[in-house]
Order: sequence, then structure tokens, then C-alpha cells
Amino acid sequence: MLGFFWRRTRVLIEALLVMAILCTIFMGWRVFSYSQVDDEGRIESKQRYLDQLRSEYRLDADAPNIVFILYDDMGYGDIGPGAAGTIATPHINALAAGGVTLTDFHSPAPVCTPSRVGFLTGRLAPRAALPNVVFPTGSIEELMFGRLLAPDINARLPAEEITLAEVLAAAGYRTGMVGKWHLGDRSPSLPNEMGFQSFFGALYSNDMTPFELYRNHSLAVAEPVDQTTLSERYAREAVEFIQRSADGPFFLYLAHSFPHDPLAVRAERLGRSAAGLYGDVLEELDEGVGQLVSALQESDVYDNTIVIITSDNGPWFLGNPGTFRGRKGSTFEGGTRVPFIAHWPDGITAGGSSPAMAMGTDLLPTLLELLKLPPPKDRKLDGRSMLDVLLASEPSAHEFLYHYDGESLIAVRDQRFKYRAPGGVHYGTDQMPVAMSVPQKEWLFDLDGDARESYDVSARFPQELARLRQAYTARMAEMQSNPRGWHPLE
Repeated sequence: MLGFFWRRTRVLIEALLVMAILCTIFMGWRVFSYSQVDDEGRIESKQRYLDQLRSEYRLDADAPNIVFILYDDMGYGDIGPGAAGTIATPHINALAAGGVTLTDFHSPAPVCTPSRVGFLTGRLAPRAALPNVVFPTGSIEELMFGRLLAPDINARLPAEEITLAEVLAAAGYRTGMVGKWHLGDRSPSLPNEMGFQSFFGALYSNDMTPFELYRNHSLAVAEPVDQTTLSERYAREAVEFIQRSADGPFFLYLAHSFPHDPLAVRAERLGRSAAGLYGDVLEELDEGVGQLVSALQESDVYDNTIVIITSDNGPWFLGNPGTFRGRKGSTFEGGTRVPFIAHWPDGITAGGSSPAMAMGTDLLPTLLELLKLPPPKDRKLDGRSMLDVLLASEPSAHEFLYHYDGESLIAVRDQRFKYRAPGGVHYGTDQMPVAMSVPQKEWLFDLDGDARESYDVSARFPQELARLRQAYTARMAEMQSNPRGWHPLE
């Protein structure tokens, strides 16, 4: 009898080993055979659009310079009108006082890579099949979270996507980027290949390995980079770009690596802020804004330069999400509602503030309208121009905002109400290594009286629930039928 059971057990073990070997071979084949394929037809359409801009459109003589400053993991309550006042940011505060702030502005996603897709393309990240954070090529993280768990997800921004830098370069702007790219580390999707004529910075977040700095395509600072001087490097590079480009017009994208974790400043800066190391980092970032403003003034282009300041998502482990629920990674307001400041002495009235809802996808359509440039005809833009919001405090151009986590549509909101579809809400205690997703029914929040999203009011507002549920369902159907948002090619 024992011999019989041993033989059965041995057969089972051998079968399991064979299955494990076959699965390993299959997974290895899937990983090492992966190759992202770009859409050649859309690339040709993109090129025709950019060629049209070069040949048919001439910028006005007074076209403004554009400086877009994007912080990494900075909270709504860290700067601007929602700030708690713990962190001293006088230079940023001065730009806010001299421009306009939006109090209901949202990042395109609650995490880094998909948020940057939205800011630069005017399209939500699922359109580009780049809905998740990307990792360095060949890393364990790329293997686990990319090729194995999501084998059909892109590893870089598709070459057929059109970036703000490509549009502005075609229109006659000098374009430069300083800071964090995080849209892939392989050609043809590197910064210099996606519209930036000059690039200095990192291809990934400062907690990823290898964290190195590049100048254009060449390695400039090998690992390990001294992150205590990282913000200083970025500020210096930004100032030098402004000085080189002051005969204008120019577009500078300054994408800081901080206050993403790990935080770092020089030893002599430690302990200056009442908000600890996080505050020390932000106060140094504010000093960099002061240097940038001084460079604009000394180059005599300050009045006709648009400076935009915001964050790629809500705060991570540290930082202040304001009075809102959630943090980075969450589609609750604290994960996506971020500061927004626009300063332009020649065009924006000082001291304005608007509650109109807007999103990072609106940046490209806004600048297209401002510069009188046509949008591409072969694709859908998710963003809407917020030019009237910035210049005349008009209402939002959006009927709805859509909040995605990865490829999943989680929530839809309008100016007052927010619908959250049935699904899991994460719960975990401090000692739990991984939080659990606890299933919940659909929720409706009345943001006018409950900005913290604490109370489901679906029973009180059944018509609003039905209306937003319908918007959610319609968006799901649209993405299923045409996920990339392509229009017919001409």
C-alpha cells in the first residue's frame, strides 16, 4: 500500500515539475520575445500634421515663452491656496499672487508614468496603452510588473503619440527638457525623439536603479547620482536653457524628481523647515523657482512668459493632500487633486482663483488654442482648452472628468458630484505588509458639502447617480470600441 501511494505521489510531483518547467519556458519566451510595435500609419499621419504646422502656421511676433514646472508627488496642501503654511515657498507664492490658481485641478492619473502621458499628449494614458508605471529595461520590476503581469502593455510612449514638445517645436519654439522623463528608456521614445531639442535629466524615478543623468542621448552622470545636489543641478540647467533661448520663443519642461521619495538635500539645508526633510526639499525647490524667475527677468522675457506649476499626482508617504481623502495611487481626490498655478503678466490678471474643474490633459489643448494652432485630426484628445478659465474665470469646459487606475475606469465626476463604480477600496493596518481590496458597492459623493468623500449620498440623489453611472457606462463602451481614440485616416 505504501509503495502504491509513493508511486502516485512521485507521478504527481513529476507532473508538477514538468508543468513548472513548461510555464517557465513559456514565460521566458514571452518576456524575451517582447517587442513593442508602433503604428506606422499613425506615425505617417503624425508627421503630416507636424509638417503642416511647420509649413502653414506662423507664430505671432508676441508669442509667449512657456515654462512648465512639474513636481513629483507634491500634495495639494503643500503649496498654493490649499497650503497649510508650514512650508515656506515665497517664490511660488509670489507667482500664485501674480497669476491665477485653480482649486479643482487634477493630475491625469494618480501615479507617475500615466500622469505624464496625459500632461504631454492631452490624452489619458489608456489611449497610449501605457497606463502603468514603467521600469528600467531588464530590471526585475519590469519583468514582474510589466512582461509577466501585463504582457500586452507598452513599455514606452508609442512613437505615434504626439507630444506638446513636438507641436511647439513644429510651430517654431525652441524646446528643452530638464528633469524626469519616465516614459520609457528605449528608442524611439526618448525625450530627444519626442520633440525636445535638448534634454538633461533622468529617465526614471529617483528610487529606481540605475538612477543616472543623461545629456541628450549621452550618459552625463553615472550611478550613484548625488541626490543631495539634484535640485540644484536641475535649477542650473533650467536657468542656462532660458539664457540660451531668450531670443525666443521657447518651451521649457522642468520635471523635478522631488519631492518623490527618497528625499535629499545638502547637509547644511537639513532642519531648516518646520515640515522636516520634506519641507527642506520643497523650500529648496522654491529657491530654484526664484532663480528661474530671476533668469526670466534678467533676460527681459519675464512679462511674456507663461509659468505653469503643478504636480504629477498627490503626495506619497509624506506631504499634505489638503482636506481630501487619499494619497498617491488613489482615485480619491487626495490622489489626483493637485496644486495649479499659471502666471503670465502680459496675459493673466493677477490674483485670480477659479473653482472650475480641470485636468492635466487640458494643457496641450489650451496651448493649441492660445497659439491658434489646429489640433491633430486623426485622434481624440481627452483634454479641453482651459484658456477661458485662466483668462476670464469661465466655467469648466468639461462635462465630466474620468479617473483611471491603470486600465480600469474607477470614477467619473462633474463639477459637483463624483461617481465611484463598484469595486475594491484598499484597507490595511500598519503591520500588514500588503493592503487588502475590500469590495464596495457603487458610491456617489456630493463634493460641494463633502469634499473628503466620506458619505455616500446615492439614495438622496438617485437622478445624479443614474446620470453619472450612464456617463461611466458610455465611457467604458467607447474605450472598448476604440481604445486608442483614433479617427479615420485621411
